[in-house]
Amino acid sequence: MILVTGGTGMLGAHLLFQLVAAGEKVRAIYRSEKSLAKAKKVFGYYTSEVASVFSKIDWIQADITDVPTLETAFVGVKKVYHIAALVSFDEADYLHMRAINIEGTANVVNLCVAFGVEKIAFVSSIAALAKSVSKNFIDETDEFNIETNNYSYAITKFGAEMEVWRGAQEGLDVFVVNPGVILGPGFWNENSGTLFTMVAKGSPFYTEGVTGFVGVDDVVRVLIQGMNSKVKNERFVLVSENKSFKEILFYVAESLGVSKPKVKVTSLIAGIGWRLSWLKSKLTGTVNTFSKHTAKSANNKSFYSNSKVKRTFSFEFENMETVVAGICEKYQSDKS
Repeated sequence: MILVTGGTGMLGAHLLFQLVAAGEKVRAIYRSEKSLAKAKKVFGYYTSEVASVFSKIDWIQADITDVPTLETAFVGVKKVYHIAALVSFDEADYLHMRAINIEGTANVVNLCVAFGVEKIAFVSSIAALAKSVSKNFIDETDEFNIETNNYSYAITKFGAEMEVWRGAQEGLDVFVVNPGVILGPGFWNENSGTLFTMVAKGSPFYTEGVTGFVGVDDVVRVLIQGMNSKVKNERFVLVSENKSFKEILFYVAESLGVSKPKVKVTSLIAGIGWRLSWLKSKLTGTVNTFSKHTAKSANNKSFYSNSKVKRTFSFEFENMETVVAGICEKYQSDKS
C-alpha cells in the first residue's frame, strides 16, 4: 500500500492519477469534500472515467497535525509520498506553516518509523537551499543559510527537511526532491496557478527576477522513479530551466493569445507595493497577497543546477515553453 499526503493539492492530484494508472494500490488523506472535488478536476485532464479511477483510491479523512487521525492511514503502508505543505509568503502565516510543514512532517516521519515504512519520498523546495558562494549555480550541496533565507516559508521547509533526514538516521529510507516553481493545471487561483489567471485577466505587471521552474509532470515522474529505485538518502534539485518571471508570463500571454504584460516592477515599485498590500490587509482583514519577501525576491536572480537528477536517472526535462503551452490549453478548456 502506498500513502500520499497532500493528494488533493496540485502536485499530489497529478501524482495520484499516475499511481492509480500504473495499477498501484493507493491510499490518500484529505481534509474536506471540497478538496476532493479539486483533485477530481485534475483527473479529468487524463481520463473521461473520472469517477471509476477516483474510486480506486482509499481516501481517509485525516490531518497531518492530528496524530490519532493520521495513525489510521498508516496501517499496511509500505511507501509514503509526503507532499502536504502550506505555501505562503505572508509572515502572518509563520506559526501555521510551522505546525503543518515542520510538526506535520515530524508526525509523518515518526509514523513511518513506527509502522516500518520502507521508503518515504519527500517534496521539499529550492527555498531550503542557499545561494552558493563559490559557484554560479545552486545545487544539492548548498545548505540552507538562515541569514540569507530568513523568511517564514523557507525556514519551515528547511525544518521539514530536517525532520525527514532525522528519519534517515533512524533507519528510514528517504528520497528528497527540491523542486523550483512547479507549474501545472487545475488550481488557477492558488500559488503558481495565479500566474495564468493574472495574465488572462490582463495584469500589466512583470518582473525580471530569475528562478528555477519545472512542470508538474516532470516532478511526478522523478518522484515515482526515485521511489521505485535503489537510490536512498539523497536529495535532488528539480528544475527544468532557469527563467525570469517576465519570460514565463510572456509564454503564458503568447499561448493564451492575450497582450503581454508591459509594466516592469522595479525594486522601488515593489517596495511601495508590499507596504500598500500590508496596510490593506490590516485595514480590511484580507489576506496579504504581496508580502515583503515577495517584493524583495521579485527581482532577485537565482540559478539552479539540475545535473544530478539528469545524471542519476538519465532524466530529461520538458522545456518550459512547451510546459506553459500545455497548461494554457487546459486553462482555456476550463474557462470555455
